Amino acid sequence: MSTLIELRDLKKYFPVNNGLLHAVDGINLKIEQGKTLGIVGESGCGKSTLGRTVLGLHESTSGEVYFDSENIVNCSKSQFKKARREMQMIFQDPYSSLNPRMRVEELIAEPILINGIYKNKNEVFDRVANLMDTVGLAQRLSDAYPHELDGGRRQRIGVARALSLNPRFIVCDEPVSALDVSIQAQILNLLMDLQDELGLTYMFITHDLSVVRHISTDIAVMYLGKCVEICPSKELFKNPLHPYTKALLSAIPVAKAEMRHKKIEVIRGEVSSPVNPKLGCRFAPRCPLATTECTIDDIPLVEITPGHSVACLKV
Repeated sequence: MSTLIELRDLKKYFPVNNGLLHAVDGINLKIEQGKTLGIVGESGCGKSTLGRTVLGLHESTSGEVYFDSENIVNCSKSQFKKARREMQMIFQDPYSSLNPRMRVEELIAEPILINGIYKNKNEVFDRVANLMDTVGLAQRLSDAYPHELDGGRRQRIGVARALSLNPRFIVCDEPVSALDVSIQAQILNLLMDLQDELGLTYMFITHDLSVVRHISTDIAVMYLGKCVEICPSKELFKNPLHPYTKALLSAIPVAKAEMRHKKIEVIRGEVSSPVNPKLGCRFAPRCPLATTECTIDDIPLVEITPGHSVACLKV
């Protein structure tokens, strides 16, 4: 299967008072057409910044982003506009991402009108009605405003907006974290059904490992701007290699009485500053296996088994 998205040494630094904050620092990833790459890690690790940088919402500091074998970082404005129509985003908060002064049908029609896809408004709103059916929004809600709807319906509007330009790639930035558990399941199932029907490719950003396990083909684990482990989803849960990944997995709640004595690997120590970080593994100050060797130089991702790469000297 062909590679749709490829990141090569992608970096995004933000200037702050004391130097540069390394939000995304040398990420190398590939996402195949029709697959889902889950991006996991604790808050502040750079997950959302990575997704926004891939789409060009943040201008990258350096590195390359290839969409369908075309580098969209240094391309012309017309080339980027064409590629950007095929790359969309579903935002985390289904309320703040919607204009409260626009009705449902106007919200869904907005990207279609901006891009001038149809010649007349009848075609536009026929497309809007079709999108509402696709994402499970009743036609009677077309004149409703966002504040009149619950979180699940608002997020369905966000999904419809993302689908409106017939994209091939969608960045899902924690799209279910603000929803109730039962609604989360509905939105996840909707995304998976749409992927099967339309052949979509996802980058699914989340801090919830149970969610990412349900939807992802492959999973990349991030820590302070770095990718520390990447492998197929089943392999990550079966055989985690990086100490940080093991600690994340051990913290997943298990609703089984016989698992109440399960050992939880507590991550101790202070989080390193992402501002002008020192060389070496950024997890070293909190890692029980760390030695002086881990702080000498940055640790590259190394393929340990086919498809399973990890950035750790102790594996």
